[in-house]
Amino acid sequence: MPESERCSSDPVRRVSQYQTAAVNARLRLLAILAASGLSADEADELVGALEAGAVASAHCDVVELEGNAPDERGEAYEHGWFDGTTKMTGQLVQIADRTWEQRGRAAGTAALSVHLADARQQERAELLRLRAFVDQMLEQTHPNTMERRRVLEVLGEAGGLCTARTVEHSTGDVIVCTREAGHSNPDDKPSWQEGKPGGWHHANVSMWDDSSASSHPHQPTGAGVEEASRDLEQ
Repeated sequence: MPESERCSSDPVRRVSQYQTAAVNARLRLLAILAASGLSADEADELVGALEAGAVASAHCDVVELEGNAPDERGEAYEHGWFDGTTKMTGQLVQIADRTWEQRGRAAGTAALSVHLADARQQERAELLRLRAFVDQMLEQTHPNTMERRRVLEVLGEAGGLCTARTVEHSTGDVIVCTREAGHSNPDDKPSWQEGKPGGWHHANVSMWDDSSASSHPHQPTGAGVEEASRDLEQ
């Protein structure tokens, strides 16, 4: 069981956790034994012995309870106690027998490993084809647009972009700067003000400067945005 998953306080849930952990451990152990060159029959025998031994240990614990009925509960309770523990020990012996005799799990695990490897390889091939398609579509998108930024966000590659936000007046939509992070420089004016175009934030037809912002950073500067919009539309 992973360290990050604590045992539940609910007994039913806790048993389920143990069962899941046991299945995962069995699959891993069989894979390790197969990788070491052990035959499937030998691996089945080793795992079967471990699991049957665990059931046998539980059987011993129950056997010790047979003569431990509370004296104050009377003779009838004692007979019921004995019958119940005897029935339980018999069931545990049968479970241990079935566990010991189980075969074919190692071969099944090997087949499952091959299937999972093929599935992962196919998944990687599909992801490569999808990535090639997305890259092709990305090349066709216009720079400094929200559409391009959304594609990069889906790809998980938008971490290097600026996060300055503003509101696009024509639609009321919140837009985010599409330039590289750290590009903003209040001393660099946009090109229509005979300065460097890299200083202002840019997305779609909006360009804005946050140098004069106080409690509301990254807000457009009014006239500059209108001039930028006209300039870009032309």
